[in-house]
Amino acid sequence: MYTLQVLELLKKYNAKATFFCIGKNIEAHPQILQKVIDEGHLVGNHSYSHSKFFDFYNASTITEELQKTDALLEKFTSKKINFFRPPYGVTTPSIRRALKVTGHKTIGWNIRSLDGGTQNQELIFNRLIKHISPGGIVLLHDTAEHSVLVLEQFLQFLQQNNYEVVSIEELLNLKAYEIERG
Repeated sequence: MYTLQVLELLKKYNAKATFFCIGKNIEAHPQILQKVIDEGHLVGNHSYSHSKFFDFYNASTITEELQKTDALLEKFTSKKINFFRPPYGVTTPSIRRALKVTGHKTIGWNIRSLDGGTQNQELIFNRLIKHISPGGIVLLHDTAEHSVLVLEQFLQFLQQNNYEVVSIEELLNLKAYEIERG
């Protein structure tokens, strides 16, 4: 994991992010989660196992994974975890049934970096800047060095082009406000 490097970059560029956390990684690295929270970033649930079979699980198993990860997160946040990003971005009827039980809001993205599938930094960066627009939700990972390098380029680009990086919570509140005024 490259989470600590990601945190340094976010601090350097005064940007906030939402970290969708995997339960088994929280157990392995609780000090990293504490640092994420201490630095003012939001956290969301990304399942306990991030199994490649997650979208085949039944609603009961998915509910257990979400509740187990929430319990881990809530030890650090002392508040209810509201956001969930499904592994691989896949939603199914079983996931929807589980979310009715847990009350999470599903958060996806509209700008996928593809940093999990390629190490080509130029391709990833160009994909991001081609698709960026106000209100965009960008998917980047903290699992590889190339993603960290692209993140720094991307944060520079955003700063140079007067974009403001805001949390999911702030973005959703802004959108709700715009819809109400609509």
